[in-house]
Amino acid sequence: MKIPLSYIFRNLWTRKLTTLLTAGGMALVVFVFAAVLMLDAGLQKTLVSTGSRDNAILLRQSSQTEIQSAVYRDQASLLETMREVARGADGTPLVSKETLVLTQIPKRGSDKPQNVVVRGLGPLGIELRPQVRIIDGRWFHAGTSEIVVGRSISEGFEGVAIGQRLRFAQREWTVVGTFDGGKSGFDSEIWGDVEQMMQAFRRTAYSSVIVRLIERSELTRLQDDIKGDQRLILDVKREPEFYAEQSRTLSTFISILGLTLSIIFSIGAMIGAMITMYAAVANRTTEIGTLRALGFRRSSILVAFLLESVLLAIVGGAAGLILASFLQAFTITTMNWQSFSQLAFGFDLTLHIVAVTLVFSIVMGLVGGFLPSVRAARLEIVDSLRAA
Repeated sequence: MKIPLSYIFRNLWTRKLTTLLTAGGMALVVFVFAAVLMLDAGLQKTLVSTGSRDNAILLRQSSQTEIQSAVYRDQASLLETMREVARGADGTPLVSKETLVLTQIPKRGSDKPQNVVVRGLGPLGIELRPQVRIIDGRWFHAGTSEIVVGRSISEGFEGVAIGQRLRFAQREWTVVGTFDGGKSGFDSEIWGDVEQMMQAFRRTAYSSVIVRLIERSELTRLQDDIKGDQRLILDVKREPEFYAEQSRTLSTFISILGLTLSIIFSIGAMIGAMITMYAAVANRTTEIGTLRALGFRRSSILVAFLLESVLLAIVGGAAGLILASFLQAFTITTMNWQSFSQLAFGFDLTLHIVAVTLVFSIVMGLVGGFLPSVRAARLEIVDSLRAA
């Protein structure tokens, strides 16, 4: 005979306070676990969305970041002639020659300056990023000391309001606009004219070159052509893949830290569930004996108590996920250790995270409830009824 599910639900409902406390402990663990996964997902989403699959980025061979790279002017000019590069309506190659440097700006509410990415680019560079749009002011004019700042820079740093001036590279730069990078890494950058930036920072080479491919499938052929030309000692990567690599170090740190905390907290939660279920067995000894006398098998008793523990975990898991979902309203600003600059990104709750978190909750319930369930199933009828 199988014990009906209604019996299991009634037992949980009867012990409201114990159920609430145990589920609350599990909810806290699930909240931490889900928050870490959401933070990692938000980081990867921010950086991967920075690039477009229609674009390829070219850097000096073996360079890990744009800051480390150098693409010389003659190399950049050669790239404009490549057959895989798309052209505009007027025949202009859709190629953006860019320079990337770091400067320091004080964060809002703090006098301590933080590293911020400054990107020099031209009008084609803006055209190759259709997800980026001006939300206040206007774009900078080529050949001037004008700059525009990303949304995260505008919200988190001092002295970047429209009309204000920033001093770096021994020159004053006027902020003329704020842009929205579509929740990408561009939101954490400052943009200005590439030639002015190179003069100010005394650069003789670009940091990277972005090209729009005629077709996405042309990437392999472009890589082969670059490899076969001794004048172009460059690495070619699709933009999203390159930016995904930029998140690897920080993503690994978040994952390891989050996994460690989740394991520590989950041990505590499983012990709490175990104590709760042992107490339930001790308080229901007579009830268990009665069930056995009515013909319910040991396996049915074991499954019933194990299901109680799993249901507790599912309730806690659902509560933890609901709490974690509110984190999507917050934005984190931290150092990207790959580029040594500030990066703003949010929490992202995906269906994959929901599924993984619920499985994690169920595992906690199974582990925490297994030994008490075995204890309940092994009680003898006579001993159980005598305890009454």
